[in-house]
Amino acid sequence: LRNLYIETIADDSKGHELSLFCVPKHYEEDLDSVIIPSGLIKDRTERLARDIVRDMGGHHIVALCVLKGGYKFFADLMDYIKTLNQNSDKSVPLTVDFIRLKSYSNDQSTNCVKVIGGDELSALTGKNVLIVEDIVETGKTMETLLKLLNECHPKMVKVVSLLVKRTPRSSGYRPDYIGFEVPDKFLVGYALDYNEYFRDLSHICILSDRAKEKYKV
Repeated sequence: LRNLYIETIADDSKGHELSLFCVPKHYEEDLDSVIIPSGLIKDRTERLARDIVRDMGGHHIVALCVLKGGYKFFADLMDYIKTLNQNSDKSVPLTVDFIRLKSYSNDQSTNCVKVIGGDELSALTGKNVLIVEDIVETGKTMETLLKLLNECHPKMVKVVSLLVKRTPRSSGYRPDYIGFEVPDKFLVGYALDYNEYFRDLSHICILSDRAKEKYKV
């Protein structure tokens, strides 16, 4: 079953004022606003966990974390699934694995997708795989990973992404489970980075143009 419940954030949403939240002092001048507060992220993640257990319960699942950005969402999602396993009639036996993909330089998604640790994908042959991603923008990164995975002949593959960006650059790919659909703005926080900065933010925020220049490589 495909996830039908998606929290959509409008294109004209300006988010929430930074002064309403606790934001690290060293980032206060680099952010325009908070677009998704940490509490809302956690509530939505809990619901995604429930949907996944409902659909995939009874199967032995290999949860595949896409590093680095996906680690925070992955950790929280696994915690919620473990809690459901302890308190539900339908449970999901879980093992975890990790892969790292590189497709970003500065604020644009590059055409080249580098897979780090791809040799280990062969271990997923015949397995039920849940790919956990932080954000799907163009969809090309995920399509590359799915192509590589399918060459290893897994039994089943599902994808959950915390965020999906509305962008004209999209290939049209949609994950099976989506937390939030967000406007075409560069977002940081909750392990989402800009050239490795901002992963230590609890909230998901809109990056300022000034910060793009400040942290540019």
